[in-house]
Amino acid sequence: MLLIVGLVFAFLYIPISVVVGLSFNDGGLPTAWTGFSTRWYGELLANDDILHAAGNTLIVALASTLVSTVLGTLLALGVELRRRKGHALEALIFAPMIIPDIVLAIALLSFFSLLNVTMGLHTITMAHVVFNLAFVCSVVRAALKTFDWSIVEASADLGASQITTFFRVVLPVLAPAILAGALLAFTLSVDEFIIAFFTSGAGRSSITLPMQIFSMIRFGVTPEINALATIVLSVSVIALTLSQRLSRRSVIPT
Repeated sequence: MLLIVGLVFAFLYIPISVVVGLSFNDGGLPTAWTGFSTRWYGELLANDDILHAAGNTLIVALASTLVSTVLGTLLALGVELRRRKGHALEALIFAPMIIPDIVLAIALLSFFSLLNVTMGLHTITMAHVVFNLAFVCSVVRAALKTFDWSIVEASADLGASQITTFFRVVLPVLAPAILAGALLAFTLSVDEFIIAFFTSGAGRSSITLPMQIFSMIRFGVTPEINALATIVLSVSVIALTLSQRLSRRSVIPT
């Protein structure tokens, strides 16, 4: 059993380790080691196309994370309060997590085209909100499963209004889960390619970092691409690690 697990992990992580290692390769060949160097990370800072794509990715990720976190938190509270009225609504909300990305991308493209919406960063952001909403909702709902609703009743007994109770009682308790959902949404938005590709429209003004990487690897993998992939991987790993730690902290004993 340990041998099988080891082989699975090796199959998953050895290619990633090779990419990270070759990003520090001094030579121009992407597969032949000639010495340690960080020159390719410096090359990234001099590449205007990559910097422009990184800026677009940051704009889309931050905007979609903010909107999906607010809506996802409110949605989780609403679904939890309606939990005795069936699971049809819950299944509908979590559908974007199950539907293949290509199907969701085509559906969103058709929707924007039907409304005659000009494609750009705003359509990518809206598409990512739809995609991230279910993930934020699921993380916050996991915390709500162990939420002690008696503290809400105690707040009401002490004369607090519903708004005051939400901001002074419910929100602080759920804050770790909300932040974990936000970090997960940010990570998914930074890494997402298919939906962004379908909803970006024509031109390079709305190209994101994954789309830029895709356009670069069509001409072959270079050490510069390895360095860029390593940076994206590092950001994703850090955000996911923080998200998981906050998710564990959000488990509230009843």
